[in-house]
Amino acid sequence: MNPAPMPYITALYAGLIGLLLLATAVPISHLRYSRKISLGDGGDKELGRAIRVHGNLVEWGMPALVLLLVAELTRAPMLLLHVCGIALVVGRVLHALGLSRRGGTSAGRMLGTALSWIVLLALALWNVWAFTRTGLI
Repeated sequence: MNPAPMPYITALYAGLIGLLLLATAVPISHLRYSRKISLGDGGDKELGRAIRVHGNLVEWGMPALVLLLVAELTRAPMLLLHVCGIALVVGRVLHALGLSRRGGTSAGRMLGTALSWIVLLALALWNVWAFTRTGLI
């Protein structure tokens, strides 16, 4: 069997998610500095929301990137990888924008969540299917 390919596609989307992580971290630092809150949210609703925007990206983005990486290493079709990568980035941007503007429901949050869940489902199914192809069961 040939060695697994270099995960260049995952590298692209991991880089984009990394940039988004930095973009969501900047408001937290700014609010902490300007409001002199060094730990937690200090009861500040705006800081609390900014922390959740960033935290939610970590909570959903990182597992999706792991699934994307495993899918790429198990030779998932390039189209599947790019569709999932694009949907992940767009979904996480929409969710971050929707949540950062207001705490309640919003179209951005709902669409972002839906895209992220679809990506997780598609990649999880691919990875389970990839395992069944090995004949190790």
